[in-house]
Amino acid sequence: MPSSQYRVRAARTSDVPAIQALRAPDEGRVLLHHELVSLYEKLPEFRVVVDAEGRVVAAGGLHVMWSDLAEVRSIVVDGTLRGHGIGGLLLEALVDLARELGIQRLFCLTFETSFFGRHGFVEISDVPVDEATFAELARSTDDGVAEFLDLARVKQNTLGNTRMLRLL
Repeated sequence: MPSSQYRVRAARTSDVPAIQALRAPDEGRVLLHHELVSLYEKLPEFRVVVDAEGRVVAAGGLHVMWSDLAEVRSIVVDGTLRGHGIGGLLLEALVDLARELGIQRLFCLTFETSFFGRHGFVEISDVPVDEATFAELARSTDDGVAEFLDLARVKQNTLGNTRMLRLL
């Protein structure tokens, strides 16, 4: 477990360059690329973990997709701090946020199945929404929602990833 020197808070505009730097090594490989402007636009979704000096050492987002469904997105941890529980601290803060919002199901699309598995996520093979909800979600222009729906236009983004779900 991470020491008390780390805390989770809502991301601020001043955190965006640090979030981009944390994401950079994995963009195009395991994370979708986001332009800087896109990160600013998505800022309200992000939480960050800061160390005792206020340095951003991890970031991740919660994207609400439907009345009872959200996606955990883009969890990244400073490479020198991986394996110290910081990602788990962040994920559980995102779970708490989801509960506050009334979310009942959390989705993720990941290569890190053991990490998410330790936090209550299980592998799924289908899209866990009814036909009417699927039709509504298909209207979204968000690539992450398209990945959730397993739409052909984003297949290149999902290759090798595992779909996982956690019930709250």
